[in-house]
Amino acid sequence: MIVPLTTKPAIEPELMANYVEKINASGKIDPSLYAQYNVKRGLRNADGSGVLVGLTCVGSVHGYVMSESEKVSVPGQLFYRGVNVRDLVKGFQKEKRFGFEECAYLLLLGDLPKVEELGQWNALLGKYRRLPDGFKENAIIRAPGKDIMNSIARAVLMAYTYDPSPDKLDLDTTLRQSIEMIAQFPTITAYAYQAKAHYHMGHSLTLRYPDPKLSTAENFLHLTREDGTYTPLEAELLDLCLVLHAEHGGGNNSSFTTHVVTSTFTDAYSAIAAAVLSLKGPRHGGANLRVMRQMREIKEQVEHWDSEGEVADYLQKILDKKAGDGTGLIYGLGHAVYTLSDPRTEVLRERARSLARAKGRDEEMALYETIERVGPEVFNKNRRRPRDLCANVDFYSGFVYDMLNIPIDLYTPIFAIARVVGWCAHRMEELLNGGPIIRPAYKAIVDHRPYQPTAER
Repeated sequence: MIVPLTTKPAIEPELMANYVEKINASGKIDPSLYAQYNVKRGLRNADGSGVLVGLTCVGSVHGYVMSESEKVSVPGQLFYRGVNVRDLVKGFQKEKRFGFEECAYLLLLGDLPKVEELGQWNALLGKYRRLPDGFKENAIIRAPGKDIMNSIARAVLMAYTYDPSPDKLDLDTTLRQSIEMIAQFPTITAYAYQAKAHYHMGHSLTLRYPDPKLSTAENFLHLTREDGTYTPLEAELLDLCLVLHAEHGGGNNSSFTTHVVTSTFTDAYSAIAAAVLSLKGPRHGGANLRVMRQMREIKEQVEHWDSEGEVADYLQKILDKKAGDGTGLIYGLGHAVYTLSDPRTEVLRERARSLARAKGRDEEMALYETIERVGPEVFNKNRRRPRDLCANVDFYSGFVYDMLNIPIDLYTPIFAIARVVGWCAHRMEELLNGGPIIRPAYKAIVDHRPYQPTAER
């Protein structure tokens, strides 16, 4: 067991304050200069659309069209390899089977699997779910982390040492690495959580082997729950969440990170670990945690959940920074691309109602739907230029995980379990098309000055 240092050498407060003052003085940039030099901050154009930096066949997001140089809102659509996600979900739900494995096959290999191919694929993922001998002890148990995302990233980097040819960039090796990571992410995540729960929270250490015959969703519930049991509806809802989070085009931060790091020709484990740590950020994968915290406050402060007027009044307080966390944001409403609707939200909302009925949480579900309905009206109430606003998938995903009794520590890691499929697909696409190393430009705005000898400073 690695015991972290309980005390670290402290920097004197006055010295630290001096250093911070120097950093502020030398590094703060006048915001007007970004407009002056036409800097695409956040790789966004002035109208909020993304700067086109690449092409992809993996996934596409559609939320608006450009008409006479203006954005025009349209109902949101999400495609995996050209297949509408709505149709994908309808397909596997109609056949009453799990869909994440089929989704992974489609995103990685580019086509929908035939019955025999899907069976082979499921068996292949099942074969690789179990971690190599000694891996969980060396990569997870001996250094239990307080943050699961950091634990996942560390384990991914450790996997490099277990790979006989980790630096090879040929398609065979890259695909094999991708399959192993997709299969093992749920196992790594479950063990990382169990280690944290035991060493940092005082719970019993429960480690089971994954079952190669179970789906990704079933295995995750089996590995994370103390009794290892779950209902078919619970597994179905988690499977649906995994499908809806598996890919979102190359422009999201973590997928773009995969492209950037892969373009250096580094190994797969370094690229995917970088993507994991990108997703960890609260501006990216942690969004549903913000929704849950805000919803907890709303449920405590609004007396009558079925009153649209009371709900709207409290949302206005949040916008006025008189409530909430002081940011003036209603979390879960709005998206960088989707305007009129988020297709993932519409698919998830329908099944969330079924789960809410089964769990006796209809009133909470109704509150969520009330906020989704009145939130955009409150947001646009006093705006000179109203903005199309829709609930994004994070608005409901946290509630679904809560109804599934999934610990909050696992919300963002579940996102990673799903999105590793998209990351691996984008990595292979970057390698396959042999683009140059990704290197955008930054303009230096500091004046040149001579070096001064120490005595003259």
